[in-house]
Amino acid sequence: MTEFLESTRSLPDGVYVPTVAFFKANDDIDLEATQRHAIHLAEAGVSGLVVHGSNGEAVHLSRDERSLVIKTTRAALDQSDHHLMPLIAGCGAQSTRETIQLCRDAASAGASHAIILPPAYYGGILNTSKIVQHFYDVADASPIPVLIYNYPGACSGLDLSSDTILQIAKHSNVHGVKLTCGNTGKLARIVDGAKPSFFVAGGSADFILQGLVVGGHGTIAGTANLVPRACVRICELFQAGELKEARRLQAIVAKADWIAIQTGFAGVKAALQHLEGYGGEPRKPCGLPSGEQMDMITNGFEEVMALERSLV
Repeated sequence: MTEFLESTRSLPDGVYVPTVAFFKANDDIDLEATQRHAIHLAEAGVSGLVVHGSNGEAVHLSRDERSLVIKTTRAALDQSDHHLMPLIAGCGAQSTRETIQLCRDAASAGASHAIILPPAYYGGILNTSKIVQHFYDVADASPIPVLIYNYPGACSGLDLSSDTILQIAKHSNVHGVKLTCGNTGKLARIVDGAKPSFFVAGGSADFILQGLVVGGHGTIAGTANLVPRACVRICELFQAGELKEARRLQAIVAKADWIAIQTGFAGVKAALQHLEGYGGEPRKPCGLPSGEQMDMITNGFEEVMALERSLV
């Protein structure tokens, strides 16, 4: 196991998909849909998968369910000959103790990396030094490498600065960051200031190309659940120097991503159900969009889905 962990410490560049969670009509985890979706994404050419992110309804899952989803996803990847594909698991919690436990659970279940939101519930008494120490303590104890997840919308507005992220990044077991804050200036500063192996990714499909231009290594984007090939193609075009075509595709993906941003993970699930025939309901109290919102999703994804199908 130690050799496997060592071999996966540097994440490959590219598109990572924070997968949605799938539930059956009785609200149990839908293992078949979980496996089907993981294989579909892997075959589309993405670089890795993320479970238990914001799209994956981590806050709706029990500890046992978290491990079950990781095991099921890892098994699907292994069985489809994607043994080396990174599988990142969301392990953020409000206490350092629970965060460490979730990292250990994730490693035991087959995750290669953990991604961690900063604790923010008691943000009024958590200064920057306490947050940095939280990440250091977790990284010290985690059996798998850790990524920082900067998402102010899920953390009561807490937005880690580039200085703070670079300070955390000095830890040898902290290997990357996801920037859902959308700040490409921050992304550029982190790429420039962090160790060469540090993985820096944007957190939304509407600025894949912009992140790559300033030195980023890829994206961790929820809309890639629906259009993985389109997102991968933007990266390929950038690497080939075909910037005009990359800009064209980025504009199409960005328009669809705006629909996903407005409707959240439930909109992504609704689009999956409508366009691919699986997705299912979120856990209550959340629900699927209906009426005008569903029309917006259907119409808003039409152009990007045509692009996606053209790339098969």
